[in-house]
Formats: sequence, C-alpha cells, structure tokens
Amino acid sequence: MPDASQPSPGVLVLNKPVGPSSMRAVSIVRRTLGGIKTGHAGTLDPLADGVLVLACGKAATKSIPHFMGTDKRYRTKIDLRAFTATDDTQAEAEPVPVDAPPTEAAIDSVLQKYVGTIMQTPPVFSAIRVNGKRAYAEARAGRTPEMVARPIQVHRIHRVGGGWPVVEIEIHCEKGFYVRSLARDLGAQLGTGGHCLSITRTAVGPFVLKDAVALDPLPDDLAECLIPLEHALRMVGADQENVS
Repeated sequence: MPDASQPSPGVLVLNKPVGPSSMRAVSIVRRTLGGIKTGHAGTLDPLADGVLVLACGKAATKSIPHFMGTDKRYRTKIDLRAFTATDDTQAEAEPVPVDAPPTEAAIDSVLQKYVGTIMQTPPVFSAIRVNGKRAYAEARAGRTPEMVARPIQVHRIHRVGGGWPVVEIEIHCEKGFYVRSLARDLGAQLGTGGHCLSITRTAVGPFVLKDAVALDPLPDDLAECLIPLEHALRMVGADQENVS
C-alpha cells in the first residue's frame, strides 16, 4: 500500500546551483521528501547550473528513460584563449598563442558546422564508462582513456553575445551532447583555445529554468512543487511531437 506520509509520484524541476553534484541534489531532495525513492533524468556537472529533472517516487523513477530522452537547451560562455584538461575551469589553463583573433563572422561560420547530426567525442573527464571504468577516474589516475566519437543531434546552435576572447552560445540539442566538447572543438577549428567558463542548462524537454525550484533553500512545501507523474509524461509527449 502507498505510504501516506510520502507524496504521490511526480517530477521535480530543480534549479541546481554551481557546486553540488547531481547525486548530492538527489540526496537532499530525497531526504526532504521523507526518504521517497528519487533519481535524476540526466546528470549536470558540479560546475554547471540550471535544470535538473528529478523523478520522485517508485513509479516516477521507472519513467526516467522517458525524461532522459528529451531534447536539451544550454547557454555557455567559452574562453577562446586557452584549453584545459577538463575543458572547463577545473584544470589549469593552457594558453594558445593567437596572432589574429577570429572575427565574430568566423566564429558564427564555424558554429554552423555543429548543426545537424554531428560526430562528437566526449570529454576525457566525463562519467562515460571505458572498458568498464569511469573515464574521469582513469584520467585522474593518469591513465588517459580512449574516447570514441559518437553521433549527436543538434537542432540549433548560435552565438548570443561576445566574440574574442569570450563568446556566449546557446544550444538546442538531443541527449548525449557535451557542451565542454563543443568548447574544445570550437577552439580547435578556430586555431585558438577553448574551454567553458560557465554552463547553464535552461531546459530539459518541456521543463524550463523559469519554472524550476531552487535547491538552497528548498521550499517548505516541496511536495506541492511536484508535477504529477501522468501530467509530466503528457508534457514530454507533447514536447517531443513539437520537436519532431
């Protein structure tokens, strides 16, 4: 029988801040909701912020694949002056000498190469398993894993601000896209450096940042912030029809 002390299964659209891992956010929400089974529908790096979709309740966690399969939207700031081992600010910058900085037109032209079905190589510091081990664990141990490029669908990518040396970009893509890989690849194409200064996930399917609940502090009425499971699934179905 259902536990009357726990909320009905549903989806929480969380605004994860920079700092905590996705699993840390899951733990905080699970505890606040009285220990209800909770999982996330797609990880967000500790240094990234924005939309983290949490499935709360046993029935909701069984539906996680439906939420993971949705399209994603990101906004990122990329520093073109240097590469880093992690493709973000967690590692030391490796500056790249640039005699003639790229123009905004050149940046825009290169970005259009990443629209459609592209082959993208995930970052070495990622949670992807290589030979049964997490890539980031191997990298931290000094054993650089061999990352394999894979097809990713990108609906739209465009510059919304900046140019040299920091460019701000918005991305609309399907699951599996790594924003940090884009920063690295963009720099390589331009003959500059490239690493992310910030990453914000602004939407996961129909779940958008403006409707997300802050993690710190969580609202006292957190259970009332849950989107009922059946309604959340209908939202996803309608959104996927619009994207396709």
